[in-house]
Amino acid sequence: MAQRPDRKPGAAVRGGENHLGGITPAAGTVEPPSPAAGTGAHEAYPGVLFIEPRPATIVKATDLGSVQVLKHGNLYLLTDPFGDIHPDSRGLGLYFEDTRILSSLILRVNGIRPTLLQADAGQNYQGTIQLTNPDLLRNPDDKMSPGLSLARQSLGISRQRVLSGALQERLSIANFTEHEEAVTIQLDLDFDAADIFEIRGYPREERGTLLPIGIAGSRVTFGYVGLDRRLCRTFVAFSEDPVIGPTEISSGDGEEPAPMIVPGHPPGVVRATWRWTLAEGELREVEWLVWPNEAPGGRRPRADPAVLLSMSGDGAAATGAGKAPAPAPDPAELFPPPPRVAEDESAGAYRAWTRGTATVETDNELLDLTVRRSLADLRLLMNDGPTGGERYVAAGIPWFATLFGRDAVISAYQLAAFRPQLAIETLQVLAVRQAMEFDEWRDAEPGKMLHELRTGEMARAGELPHTPYYGSIDVTPLWLILLGETYDWTGDRELVDSLWPHALAALEWIDRWGDRDGDRFVEYERRSSRGLLNQGWKDSRDGIRDRAGVPAKTPIALAEVQGYVYDAKLRMAALARLRGEEGLAGQLEADSEALRVRFEDAFWVDDLAFYAIALDGEKRAVDGIASNAGHCLWSGIVSPERARLVAERLLAPGLFSGWGIRTYAAGQTGYNPIGYHTGTVWPHDTSLIVAGLKRYGFHDESNLLVGRMLEAAQQFPEFRLPELFCGFDRTNSAVPVPYPVACSPQAWAAGSVFLFLTSMLGLRPHAERRELELVRPELPDWLGKVTVSNLRVGDATVDLLFHRWRGTTSAEVLRKTGDISVTIRL
Repeated sequence: MAQRPDRKPGAAVRGGENHLGGITPAAGTVEPPSPAAGTGAHEAYPGVLFIEPRPATIVKATDLGSVQVLKHGNLYLLTDPFGDIHPDSRGLGLYFEDTRILSSLILRVNGIRPTLLQADAGQNYQGTIQLTNPDLLRNPDDKMSPGLSLARQSLGISRQRVLSGALQERLSIANFTEHEEAVTIQLDLDFDAADIFEIRGYPREERGTLLPIGIAGSRVTFGYVGLDRRLCRTFVAFSEDPVIGPTEISSGDGEEPAPMIVPGHPPGVVRATWRWTLAEGELREVEWLVWPNEAPGGRRPRADPAVLLSMSGDGAAATGAGKAPAPAPDPAELFPPPPRVAEDESAGAYRAWTRGTATVETDNELLDLTVRRSLADLRLLMNDGPTGGERYVAAGIPWFATLFGRDAVISAYQLAAFRPQLAIETLQVLAVRQAMEFDEWRDAEPGKMLHELRTGEMARAGELPHTPYYGSIDVTPLWLILLGETYDWTGDRELVDSLWPHALAALEWIDRWGDRDGDRFVEYERRSSRGLLNQGWKDSRDGIRDRAGVPAKTPIALAEVQGYVYDAKLRMAALARLRGEEGLAGQLEADSEALRVRFEDAFWVDDLAFYAIALDGEKRAVDGIASNAGHCLWSGIVSPERARLVAERLLAPGLFSGWGIRTYAAGQTGYNPIGYHTGTVWPHDTSLIVAGLKRYGFHDESNLLVGRMLEAAQQFPEFRLPELFCGFDRTNSAVPVPYPVACSPQAWAAGSVFLFLTSMLGLRPHAERRELELVRPELPDWLGKVTVSNLRVGDATVDLLFHRWRGTTSAEVLRKTGDISVTIRL
């Protein structure tokens, strides 16, 4: 798909010609305005037709069923299985970062929607949709030949799409009949510049201004000036000139408008039409490119207050609030040269990602497919930025296609054994944005790591505090844990030294700002009026509740966060000692032990034989039975004497659904298997619990959860674990039930597979002493062999073979390069 639609702008617009029986001007359509009268050719834009935009009606997204996802870099595409974008409850669209840059892209052939044969998005950045025609009937009033005008399955129709800096789509139509066929192609387009928060249902008192749509020859340009006074443009270029104009096209007598393409959904405001005559066996193609006026790490241009009048011709504002001005582009800015879409560059990025990651091969084909899908999804989620030369793993598509501190850190931790480079990038990106001052609006305090960074209009206009927002209680200790884990795998002293000031600032934040009242527990309470009420990973409003279902009142000290702090301080003590800071190391170790003792006293609930979810603002135990205690196993804060009680409770029917660990146990008031954090199953949650069970020696229980979660993966499309799924019991539901608005792919869901493997194989690195420990590797009974190649520890690499025979797992070193010893502890 190297062909470029590079026709120069300025050709006469054919939208006014009578190729389709005449065009009835849509409401608000204007001729190219003149400075004086607002009609005729505009002196600044010769040959350009301007169409008044339709007011944007943004449908709240409430489900993600049957959505096709493509993504590369910061551009991502959500369509229905036919490849169309249209307004509905799924948030379909072409997005650049937090902005929807195309809200309609609807295809019909000979006036109707084609029949779907197959949709494939398996390459993440590239997908092909195969379609054909249904029966096309002649006009029933034609008494001479009232039958078929075209029998079904006579045309082969394909939509090939690639993302690489732009959306490139190639439409191919082949005539499989034995005679000539006339084919009419119609493509409807629209643009709303919606912020992702609008699509998720956040209310806005007003929006910015949609600008008149520019049309010239094979080009269309949409525009919007936001309340942030920034100009958002979407450019469209076709490889073959269409007849192009408003969508209200008459049937010839000027009375009947064109029918809607998708029942119940309006067509886009601009329609491009091609009429082809295909000979027997002929294949013909047309392409279009769609791209934004913004690059990763860049900023949209500011709007010029003076030009909105010149584009409307009569001084009236375009559709919208009417307050934001539009800049006056010259013709070259209005129709810039199309970018080069290089499919080989996207493919090369995936090859490089695979080469830089340790490979896993097993004798279980379904596990291999899940591993490959998860690795590809993590590459799909890599974003460029936030500034030049940086990159990070976005949390998930579509709602969280940006930098989330918690998600990025946990995903990097999950993948650390197989690709430590991701951990290095994550540590650095977050360190640069560590809070340096107190900011109540953004819940920022010195030393705190960010929760969420947004680049859309609503954040830039000050409607949201996400520039970035710091309302997360756990990212800061998790960042310290990741720093320690990364050093264990890489032995990179320079990395530790460069990040050490950030580590010290994070430790100070824990003691000064995280511990609000001096009780040695880290707790949260929002300051920002637009901040999150709950600031752990269960951040929904009802996510933290007691056994009676009553939500906890802030400030709240989460059980798992105390565990994160415990682990973080021990890991930082080891690094401090490495740097010769013995006094700091001793203090951190003493702090950790004191925290462990206080945690046992305050969080253990005797009658439940389990740890509380949290302490509330009055230091009372929030005693709901939930998955939080499983994270405490992962961190090591749980006393060995109580670990078995915790493990047994986690695997009991209340928390264990048969597929994974529920966030909140069944049988309690407030349990809801469809609630976001009140009974659903999250793969990343289960993965940390798997690691915790392994840490305390519960190998069978750990492997049981791994097996069940991988069985769940096999029931989802493309073997892709979603962000979460419903918590219905497996005995009542033979397959896991999808959560209606779960992100898929999601970074820490994809990363879960790699933490499952790390735990199962018992990988424990010590790069500073050039050693890799294999601590009690144990394959489950459904897995006979695992080979890991190019596993990097420090500057050495090793290939390992794990083999199960008669209930026993053995490990063997197949190859090693560099100075590395492998110690197997069975």
